[in-house]
Formats: sequence, C-alpha cells, structure tokens
Amino acid sequence: TASHSAEAATVGPLVDGLHNQCLLAYSYLPITVQLDDSSPPLFASSWVVPPLLGFAYIVLGYILPQTVDFVLPKPEKNGIGSTGDSARVDSSSLAVLAALAVSSTALIIKLSEFLTTHDAIDIAGQSITLDGQTSLGIMALADVVQWLALDRSLVSLIVAAITAVGGPLSELPFVANNLWHYLPQSSDYLPLSGVTQGELIEHFAKMILGEDFRSIALSSITGPCYFAVTLDAIALG
Repeated sequence: TASHSAEAATVGPLVDGLHNQCLLAYSYLPITVQLDDSSPPLFASSWVVPPLLGFAYIVLGYILPQTVDFVLPKPEKNGIGSTGDSARVDSSSLAVLAALAVSSTALIIKLSEFLTTHDAIDIAGQSITLDGQTSLGIMALADVVQWLALDRSLVSLIVAAITAVGGPLSELPFVANNLWHYLPQSSDYLPLSGVTQGELIEHFAKMILGEDFRSIALSSITGPCYFAVTLDAIALG
C-alpha cells in the first residue's frame, strides 16, 4: 500500500484542488495558484492535504473494500472493487481503468464547481434552478454513471456510499480546529445542528469539536465528490 499512498498524495490533491477554490479556504499551510492577486484562484489546496489523502486512499482503496468484501457473501464479482478479480485482470487493463477512474473523478469534481458557481442552467430553452437538491441529484447521477461505466461491483458501491456519508463528517475536526473552513456560499450542511442538550453525543462533540460544534458548517455537495474519490481510490489500488 506504500505505492497506493504515494499515488494518492500526488494525484489526490491535484484532483481535489479542482473545486476547492469555490468551496473552502485553507487557514493552515495554504497552496494557492492564481494569475494575479485580483483574480480568483485557479487551484487551492494545503500542504496538509497530501498526507491526509495518502492515508485516506489506503483506507478507501484497500482497508474498507477488503473489510466489506470479507463481510459480504461471495457471489460472482466482476468490478474493479472485487478483490478476487484483480488477479485475473492484466496490468494494462487495470492501468486503463485507473486512468479512466481518475479522469472521470476529475470531471465530477469539476462538475461540483460548476453547480456551486451557477444559479441556473438552460436546457432546451428551459431554465433549471440549481438549488441544493437539484445539484445533489445531478451529482448523484454522475456518480452512478461512473460506477456503472467503470466498476459495477457491490463492494465498491457499498464502500463509496458509506464514504459519501462519512467522508464529509470526517472533516468536522479539521474545520473545528480551523485547518480549513467552507465559504458562505457553499456551507449549506450543518450535520450536528440538531443535537439536543443532554444527549450523550453532545458530550463527545463538545470534547472533540468544542462548544460551538452545532454551528460547524460543511458543504453538502462534497458527499457525491467523496463517492467518486472512493472509486478513484479503489481503481488506483
């Protein structure tokens, strides 16, 4: 998994940085590429991202798929997330699948930027408002198309779905400690706002995230992005 981590630490930040400039701002060790001081960033990341993604890709591309594959019954499998098939697929085919997974993930990440920065789109003369639900629906459809085109394994679908929910939540400690924060136009998801006083989760949330944990805001559109990144991580494995 060392090569897996190295690939993730280089490819991952490049793909991730395609939409960061419209979603969040890094407060710690930022990396910003822009034409001049007055223009919006072309690329935004942080030096903390490569090691984080290196670890995340090992978990998403190796540990979780292996765990899910172990737990599930063993029907016939034929996707890139099926550990039993990997040995029967030649290395050149796996390399092509990995390249397609990375490029399609980059397109989905770029789609999230478009949906975040536009209020509406015109299709066949009809204007469609890009509210949160519509954008999530479009992103989810893109995820399904990617999975059908490149994988189709139950293991990958389960792992990617889990990560689509858990991935954004894993950012809570980093946002709480101000490593990065989501911009006002994208921070539409407050996952802990409904925690009531006296619940056990409130005690742990305060201990880990601070007294203001209910106001920690994320972006809902990152969930589908995590789904695509997970397929990317599995393909690179």
